[in-house]
Amino acid sequence: MRNVDLTVPFLDMNFKNPVMPASGCFSFGREMAALYDLNRLGAIVVKATTLDERQGNKTPRLAETAAGMLNSIGLQNPGVERVMSEELPYLTQFNQLPVIVNVAGTAIEDYVMVVQRLSDMDSITAIELNISCPNVKCGGIQFGTDPAMAQSMIRAIKEVARMPVIVKLSPNVTDIVQMAVACEEAGADALSLINTLIGMQIDVEHKRPLLANGVGGLSGPAVKPVAVRMVYEVTSAVSIPVIGMGGIMTGVDAIEFLMAGASAVQVGTANFVDPYACIRIIDELGAWCDAHGVRAVTELIGAAKA
Repeated sequence: MRNVDLTVPFLDMNFKNPVMPASGCFSFGREMAALYDLNRLGAIVVKATTLDERQGNKTPRLAETAAGMLNSIGLQNPGVERVMSEELPYLTQFNQLPVIVNVAGTAIEDYVMVVQRLSDMDSITAIELNISCPNVKCGGIQFGTDPAMAQSMIRAIKEVARMPVIVKLSPNVTDIVQMAVACEEAGADALSLINTLIGMQIDVEHKRPLLANGVGGLSGPAVKPVAVRMVYEVTSAVSIPVIGMGGIMTGVDAIEFLMAGASAVQVGTANFVDPYACIRIIDELGAWCDAHGVRAVTELIGAAKA
């Protein structure tokens, strides 16, 4: 029997635990729901949703690396209308599961229209504003690497959003703290970081980049030290809550992010290695706390800064 209290306060709610799947690594939850009860998750972050349907980039668009994964999916999704009519209603059966919808686009107007449509649904806990995807030619990371553009985006979204706005930050910037502070000043309710680092793998037999897109986003264990450092620095500079992610494969990895200052964590690449990764990490987190006499997981948040 677990003794530790795993609940964490987040966005005026209490999540039953701090672990949620990262957007793009869990689709809309249908496949994983066949394996375990999604109500066990702290929350779910569904796949990036755009105004219109997207087919994504040409294949190949996934590649394994020595310590992670490269992807250039390109935000493939069915578009906001089908997400609202087919995917989000499916998740309402999991009545203890907060739902966070990742929103992407090519222009501020796209993001605004998607958020306006989503704001009609009471079942959504928050939106995660994706201004950091490196795998699309227009939009995405363009907003996430310029503080002024990011602020314009956030202010426009805050005017129409009826739910809290989480802004997902890119590590592909000179100063992520500057971006984080700019987002907080513009009204972001929370931040999530990090999205993937831009990388490339070469097919040496054919003497060309392995991915059809040339470059892709690097995730997995290789990026974890970078992500932990950025979470540590950002949580020292802002007062809004931060969700940490980047290479979390175990419960101890999650504890690192919490001790760096994150209020919750997202698990991405690990889901491709082990479809039970999220619930395993929840169990490992609880077991570690019990073994170390931690009575509430909130005791760990920012512990490395004491």
